[in-house]
Amino acid sequence: MMNREVNDITIEIDGKRVTVPEDTAILDAARRAGVYVPSLCSSDLVEPYGACRLCLVEVDDGSRTRLVTSCNFPVRKPLKVSTSSDRVKRNRKTVLEMMLARWPEVPLVKDLAGAEGLTGARYVHPNVDLNPNACVLCGLCVRICEQGIWEKIVNFSGRGVDRSIRMPYDSLQPHCVGCGACAEICPTGAIEMVDDPNRPYDAEMIRKAGMRITREMIKYDEQQCDMRGVGTAHLVEVMDAYDLLPVENYRFGRHEDTLKIESRVFREKYFSPGKPDGCWLGCTMSCAKAIEGYELKTGPYKGRKVLVDGPEYETVAGASNMGIFDPDFVVEYNFYCDTYGLDTISFSTLTAFVMECYKAGILDEEKTEGLKIPFGASDAAMELLHLIAQGRGFGRVAGKGIRYMKKYFVEHFGADPDFLQDIGMEAKGMEYSEYVTKESLAQQGGYGIALKGAQHDEAWLIFMDMVNKQIPTFEDKAEALHYFPMWRTWFGLCGLCKLPWNDIEPPDNAETDEPAKVPEHVKGYCEFFEGMTGEPQTMDSLVRMSEKVYNFQRVFNLRMGFGTRKHDVIPYRSMGPVTVEEYESRKERYDSQLEEQVGLDPRNMSTGEKLAALRKFREGQYEKLLDAVYKRRGWTDNGVPTVEKLSDLGVDFPEVMELVRKHGG
Repeated sequence: MMNREVNDITIEIDGKRVTVPEDTAILDAARRAGVYVPSLCSSDLVEPYGACRLCLVEVDDGSRTRLVTSCNFPVRKPLKVSTSSDRVKRNRKTVLEMMLARWPEVPLVKDLAGAEGLTGARYVHPNVDLNPNACVLCGLCVRICEQGIWEKIVNFSGRGVDRSIRMPYDSLQPHCVGCGACAEICPTGAIEMVDDPNRPYDAEMIRKAGMRITREMIKYDEQQCDMRGVGTAHLVEVMDAYDLLPVENYRFGRHEDTLKIESRVFREKYFSPGKPDGCWLGCTMSCAKAIEGYELKTGPYKGRKVLVDGPEYETVAGASNMGIFDPDFVVEYNFYCDTYGLDTISFSTLTAFVMECYKAGILDEEKTEGLKIPFGASDAAMELLHLIAQGRGFGRVAGKGIRYMKKYFVEHFGADPDFLQDIGMEAKGMEYSEYVTKESLAQQGGYGIALKGAQHDEAWLIFMDMVNKQIPTFEDKAEALHYFPMWRTWFGLCGLCKLPWNDIEPPDNAETDEPAKVPEHVKGYCEFFEGMTGEPQTMDSLVRMSEKVYNFQRVFNLRMGFGTRKHDVIPYRSMGPVTVEEYESRKERYDSQLEEQVGLDPRNMSTGEKLAALRKFREGQYEKLLDAVYKRRGWTDNGVPTVEKLSDLGVDFPEVMELVRKHGG
């Protein structure tokens, strides 16, 4: 569907000319022009409602003059607007007198009335409320609950003079998690958070920090990442556009059939709007999506209609990594991975590895026990998933992961171990998540140096590095590879989701795409920790908490036989092209890099020679990156935390120090 072109329109408000986009509300236009219009029920977090009637203005469209509520009257042609004509003032005073009659002690009502010269009301209301924090029926709490939190817990009850705001059945329902958005948006203090079972030191500080994130999500998410609309699935088309979507075991970064599995498809044909997801109900990000009533086509539940939790980006991109661009396959393998207790990343990455081994002749139907599984074979991929879960056939081998399969294929099938190492996308035994990292050295480090293996959760730096060119030097990359893991470690320590930290940004102060440096976000997490514990924090103090844990984890890896430089090695495909076909698919790019970065003339070189030269250069770059990261972290050249670093962090326990000294720390 084509987006309608939006025109700019100039209107006149109290003699001031202001130009605004078509469909802008008059109230918003007045604020842009610096013209004050009173309002009680208006907020930029919810759709306009026109409940209070205080924002009345007089509009002259050239053919007639009329009174309208400015909060929900859209500008669609040139207008002359008066905010204080005799007619407007007369009607506004009448509205305020009725408010004073019912809520005479509410400071906000008294202030608004006083601005119009009113000190009392001529009317007597049958339900007068003398509470200074009385509810004035503005409806903001109802709308923020439904539109912002995507719940319908607070609502209107009754009619006429008996109308009121109530919780369902006059009680707090179990699915209300006490997010506090209604209390925060209430203009009179009628809604108050009276209890918190977590007993924080300062609950109000925490709520205000959380409300800032809620505000960012409601205002900016639809234009930024649309997490509330499609979740992380929005990344599918973005990654494809930047040549970062894994296709056929990370050989390629885009595909002409990606449009079949882009987020639009799942939004329009699969996702169930408003369906409670598998995450915290109070989160305004609401990024987890659900598909209701999906009928399964395979497996033990074939023919049943089920609820599917997902899919998210990693699941969709896992399908493209297998060369499969069928949304029904995505949904079905999503469900069965969840049901079997398998993660979609590991399954799709190991299956893509199996498919390439099949393509290369390392595997055949005899070796896979009858499974014919080239790239794109969705039926075979689904069958393999069921075999892994059941522990039958080739599933007994594949289910043990890529690291096991590499060794098994060498020992049993005579496969080339170097080739398997190049294409087997795992590090430290963990399968790669679904991003092509060939052109992002920082992301290569994010995968390779991560303590738990190739998981982008620790440091996702592709856009900062490859697209935005924000971290050009080794030192810049090392700094990013220090702070990102520290922040994400801290989120884990506190039981917080990382996504609000880096998937929304307040435009006014987000001068960098590095979330650790967005001041409002840093301030919010400092306030969260202080509000819970009573201990004031800074960004450096939060990072230091993580450094202690992170370095201790590295030492624990060392104790378990890992944790040195050789364990931070990554498969070459995450650095560059392994095969002639890969190189030729991006020949212009790679030839240019050989000439500009390596200083070679590719015109007189065979593709094999160019592959070797590019590989030598890129492997050298990765080694330099390791040097820079280890230095920034206070580790030895072998990747071992130094005695000095551990002493400074206060984790210099005797057993720890003895272990690192044995490894040169």
